[in-house]
Amino acid sequence: MKYLARLTLIAVSLCYLVSDQSPVSAAAPEKPNIVFILADDLGYGDLGCYGQKKIKTPRIDQMAADGMKFSQMYAGSTVCAPSRCVLMTGLHMGHCRVRGNTRVKENQSLKPEDVTVAEILKQAGYTTALTGKWGVGEAGTQGVPNLQGFDYFYGYLNQHNAHNYYPGFLWKNGKKVKLNNVVDPATINSDGLGGVATKKVDYSHDLVMQEALQFIDRSAQDPFFLYVALTIPHANNEAGRKVGDGQEVPDYGIYENKDWKKQNKGQAAMITRMDTGVGQILDKLKALKIDKKTLVIFSSDNGHHREGGNDPEFFDANGPLRGMKRDLYEGGIRVPFIAYWPGTTPADTVSRHIGYFGDLMATAADLADVPCPPGLDSVSIAPTLTGHPDQQKQHDFLYWEFYEQGSKQAVRAGKWKAVRMPMLTGETELYNLNQDLGESNNLADEHPELVKQLEAMMQQAHSEDPLWQPGGKTPKKQPAPGDGKPRF
Repeated sequence: MKYLARLTLIAVSLCYLVSDQSPVSAAAPEKPNIVFILADDLGYGDLGCYGQKKIKTPRIDQMAADGMKFSQMYAGSTVCAPSRCVLMTGLHMGHCRVRGNTRVKENQSLKPEDVTVAEILKQAGYTTALTGKWGVGEAGTQGVPNLQGFDYFYGYLNQHNAHNYYPGFLWKNGKKVKLNNVVDPATINSDGLGGVATKKVDYSHDLVMQEALQFIDRSAQDPFFLYVALTIPHANNEAGRKVGDGQEVPDYGIYENKDWKKQNKGQAAMITRMDTGVGQILDKLKALKIDKKTLVIFSSDNGHHREGGNDPEFFDANGPLRGMKRDLYEGGIRVPFIAYWPGTTPADTVSRHIGYFGDLMATAADLADVPCPPGLDSVSIAPTLTGHPDQQKQHDFLYWEFYEQGSKQAVRAGKWKAVRMPMLTGETELYNLNQDLGESNNLADEHPELVKQLEAMMQQAHSEDPLWQPGGKTPKKQPAPGDGKPRF
């Protein structure tokens, strides 16, 4: 298998960028099940447990109360596809395969030599499944989930198609499954994807959740890894352009009678529907009596959006942070991150550990007691999850790149955060996040030597890739119906 081909014969049970790690506490269950739930475009301030006042998220809030809430965890990128690539491979944006959203499918697909979390867990005897949005492997490429370590897949391959909550089809493993929806052909792009349904019957989010619950049912007796990649609360951008409302949801639920515009009702209803689904997963684990041997993590792929007609200021979707999706300020990349593992992860705790969800790779290898590929940008957070923060290794720094909007890059080292636009050549801004969480006071002129140090980290982290070049040389997206606004 490609994993074994890449694996060096070294006796390690986890991988780190610069250092070894103490073994996981003996009190932790052997080979716990791992469920990773990823929301799509959910802001740092969109959950009650992170300060949200208008949108109700009781099940996730209770998950945080019964588990551990992280206050300084980050996504892999500020948009969909590259963030998911980081999550699956444990390589940050300077090293990973997919570094942006593109309609060139070969460039947005993992290759055979890429190793995913699912693959390393299969080596440990796990059954693996993905329900929801993949985004890093198109049909006809080597990047599809079933060739990247997943035994079972149900959902969307293409992230553009995932805009439509009432699509004409979803994928089950390698086959299209026709749904009962009818999509307006005039709204579908040249690849036959996306669009707006004129007949809405099958709501994809509900189908994805149903498949996730069924997988847990049939896999409860053996270790399993379940990646639930939700599309909520991403907007249907095509519907937003066509009818002015991209917040697709079957009903407004508890927000029906609110004196809000319909797009805000829809945004809130989507998030609360997601919250209900998370609760269903937790209830299923408890009913099967496997909750105490299952680690559940909830996070988001990037910061909040302003698409489909919703008003993020109305909800204060980024809380105290500056920026949103497509920014490398905190609001674009700092995300909710909650870990729930009854009896193992200390309840009602808040961790200030600085990490990102690219750490899933090392953490999963650690918990499953298997080696993972060397040279990754991944640090196991198992010590923190098992109540031993004193044993927790730290990143030297965290790193991001973004190739749209003229390009930009960012690095965080301890309390310091640097943002440079355009990447590689632009002026660098410097912020002290301990004193200035909103990144309003640029200290670059006051600390020129520190700026040079952080720029050196950027240079160290960035590796050249002919497919991803700053300054407008990245692969161009093909034209699609619409007005040229963001497609992803």
